[in-house]
Amino acid sequence: MPRKFLVVVDDSPELGAALAYASRRARSTGGHVALLRALPGGSDEHWSGVRDEIRRQQREEAESLLTRLGEKVAETSGAPPVYLIEDGDPQAAIRKAVGDDPDIKILILAAGANGRGPGPLISAVLKQGAAFTGRKLPVTIVPGELTDEEIQDLA
Repeated sequence: MPRKFLVVVDDSPELGAALAYASRRARSTGGHVALLRALPGGSDEHWSGVRDEIRRQQREEAESLLTRLGEKVAETSGAPPVYLIEDGDPQAAIRKAVGDDPDIKILILAAGANGRGPGPLISAVLKQGAAFTGRKLPVTIVPGELTDEEIQDLA
């Protein structure tokens, strides 16, 4: 199986840079892009009926978002992406995805643009090292303010 480039699909403005870079790297290396969306959890048992409906809506929204993004990824990378939806915070979702799929070889993250700092996932990677994913996994940090032309040149 070709290697996979894992991209965390969040609501950050830098997501586009991570997707573009991962898609171009996948194309140039014969790999695939894995799109991961983490769904936040809830803990109020007495609201279980409401919580279940919220979870269903979150999953539908995640599937719709991944499908939309996946079309562009497939066009750019030349291969259909892998869709992953995991419950929990993004760090736990990354650990689960990486633990479940040994073909995920590189985690692609985009740094905050316009001086907003590196972002919580990059900070966690820098702080925790290999413990972040549970196995040794290279992390590529893409500057969030790169243009499409710059990304194409780098990837």
